[in-house]
Amino acid sequence: MTTKIQIELPDATAQAAQAAGLLTPKMLDRLLSNALRRQQAGNYLLTIADEVAAAGIPPMTMEEINAEVKAARKELRQRADRH
Repeated sequence: MTTKIQIELPDATAQAAQAAGLLTPKMLDRLLSNALRRQQAGNYLLTIADEVAAAGIPPMTMEEINAEVKAARKELRQRADRH
C-alpha cells in the first residue's frame, strides 16, 4: 500500500533536490525513514535521561563519547560488510 503526498518547496530547494535525485519515491522513502529513526532514537534517549540521572551515573567525557561513537560505527560497518 502506498500513499500519494504533495508538498510545496521553494523553487531553489526543489530544483536542487531534483538535480540531486532526491525527489524519487525511493529516495524520499529512504530520507523519511532515516529521519524517523533519528527522531525515535532521540526520543528514546530523552525518556531514559531521568533514569540515568537517578541512577547516579556520572556524565561521559567527550573522549568517552567519541570512543563509543567510533565503536558503534565500526560495528555497523562490520555488519554491513557481512550482508
